[in-house]
Amino acid sequence: MCLYYVLVRPRLGVDRLLRNINADQKKKKNEVGDREFQWIREFGSAWKLNGCFGEERLMVADPKAIHYILHASGYNFYKSPDRVKLTELITGKGLSCAQGQSHERQRKIMNPVFAVSQLKTFLPIFQDSASRLANKWKDEISTEASGQSLISVSSWLSRTTLDIIGEAGFDFHFGSLDDAAGNAITRLYANLFVDSMLYPSAFDLLFKSTWRYIPEPLLNFVQYLPSREYRRFRAYLDYVREFARHIIARKAEKGDGADLMSVLLRKNMSESPDKRITQRELVDQLSTLVLAGQETTASSLNWFLWEISRHPECQQRVRDEVIAMRRRTHGAELTITDLEGLTYTQAALKESMRLHPIIWTLPRVAGKDELIPLAFPVTTKSGEQVSAIPVKRGTVIDIAIHAYQRLPEVWGKDAHEWNPERFMSPEKGAQASVGILKTNTRLAGGVQGCIGWRFSVLEMLVIIATLLEHFEFTLPPQSEATRVQRKPTVVMMPMAAGHPGAWMGLVVRPLH
Repeated sequence: MCLYYVLVRPRLGVDRLLRNINADQKKKKNEVGDREFQWIREFGSAWKLNGCFGEERLMVADPKAIHYILHASGYNFYKSPDRVKLTELITGKGLSCAQGQSHERQRKIMNPVFAVSQLKTFLPIFQDSASRLANKWKDEISTEASGQSLISVSSWLSRTTLDIIGEAGFDFHFGSLDDAAGNAITRLYANLFVDSMLYPSAFDLLFKSTWRYIPEPLLNFVQYLPSREYRRFRAYLDYVREFARHIIARKAEKGDGADLMSVLLRKNMSESPDKRITQRELVDQLSTLVLAGQETTASSLNWFLWEISRHPECQQRVRDEVIAMRRRTHGAELTITDLEGLTYTQAALKESMRLHPIIWTLPRVAGKDELIPLAFPVTTKSGEQVSAIPVKRGTVIDIAIHAYQRLPEVWGKDAHEWNPERFMSPEKGAQASVGILKTNTRLAGGVQGCIGWRFSVLEMLVIIATLLEHFEFTLPPQSEATRVQRKPTVVMMPMAAGHPGAWMGLVVRPLH
């Protein structure tokens, strides 16, 4: 798109050029998938794009190509420098920004932190926070004469997951469910992605496209740019880093604890000095935990509740399964076995994450000349059908998660429709494994896959079980003010006209 304006229409003045790029971006990508779903129908599972300043990019939605990039090739496809720097502005130099040997070193130490034996200890925390959320909603609804209320579930879920990651992550009580306004992290984090990354200006798009060519020492200065988005990133990260130093110092002094950070500190000290995670990296792991443990989980829950509000028969089936499980366990505390037995609930959750992947694209860069295989051949401009695409070293490949997860060749003619049954008995061998949940890249697999995926799935299942046991969810009467759209920030954000920032409004009614 940028190439069109820079080369095809060179007579435009700079100001007018930037205005046209910005208008073109808003017009063509109002919601996640607006363009890519059309391109799938037109081009198939892979296509080339022209980026800014003549850059040629490859976008893939093909399962075999995605498996090759994320799994088979190890670190040969590395994270794009511009995306790494953008993530670094929010999380610092933690695991999410590490590359190659640095990523391997950090991940080796952090893997035991998320072991199943460790996660079992967090189930009471999940259950307690979910129960407190349910009680808050009951209190709010009790003042309504109608016995139901239109609740912005997005803000409540974000506060719930923040409290959970605080207690499970570093044994800290944020109290966000009790007092959102009094929590500094909540205030600094509020609408950070929407305010800073939704429809970036044309100048910012062009500027970020140059980041991969700027030496790292110079690129570090972008955090000090005076524009609003960079000031917000800096304020948030500065606060979280200071908070992390306090938490780490306190835990190093105590030397015990079962939270994620305590386990990580002990594991790190057991390594030889040259293999340890550095103090700076430890500090930034905390901000990474907050981002990954709060926003992505809360957003996935938003879309799950939205989908079951649209499909009441599925909602009731999930509820029946939860109630049956509660009866079998006689109301005892949930175990991992109990949650794994919620087969339809898990299928519905996977289907929601398929239709609404929170991280909807993954840019990777080819570390050497490659030949990327395709499960579904595509037709070139010359009319030739090819089953593999050659790429040169340095080529950016955008893995279109949202497009793959609606690819008819993989999911069938109903790829754009809600159908949890597809995950009850998936066809074996029908496709390559592309994510940790096998057929779903919301939790991307491979050597750089989501390290906390088990934590996230268990947390979501506990919250879903608690809420569906106590409430019925329906969509409000649809209007411009209540019609939710999938907005393209770094994470896919639910938004509606007239509501500042993220908003997912659902009618919630207690079950008696």
